[in-house]
Amino acid sequence: MAAFIAKQMVGNQLNAVKGAAGGGDGGDDENDKEKEEEAERERQEAIREAEERRKEKHRKMEEEREKMRQEIRDKYNIKKKEEVVEAAPPQEEPNPLMRKKKTPEELAAEAEQEDLDDFTNGDPSSGNRKLKNTIETQVNEIKTQIEGKCSLQ
Repeated sequence: MAAFIAKQMVGNQLNAVKGAAGGGDGGDDENDKEKEEEAERERQEAIREAEERRKEKHRKMEEEREKMRQEIRDKYNIKKKEEVVEAAPPQEEPNPLMRKKKTPEELAAEAEQEDLDDFTNGDPSSGNRKLKNTIETQVNEIKTQIEGKCSLQ
């Protein structure tokens, strides 16, 4: 066990010395960077080509499946269901954590609409009518006080 540890320590130091003595001109760094960039481009290209092959394979498989489905429909005289395009607004998700986030403009519009509803468009059965009546009575009281203090001659 001690021999293994000694070999690891000495080996690492020897590799460090060999690396420092071998390339002191700095040109290897540029070549290494170029080689790495080229390798990365090749890797990205390979990934893209593999993705295209996968998509093409799945497209062909889906065409074959649809052909088989159509043959079965024809054999048993079944009408094909029409695909419904999402024209209806999406239903609200039961999980509130997964709902669509509202933009600041939407939040501001909702707040403004709530403010307008509180004072103008309120339902007569709600507290808005009560609020309106209390404001009107306060305005009338202030008006009578001012008229009482002011006299025109």
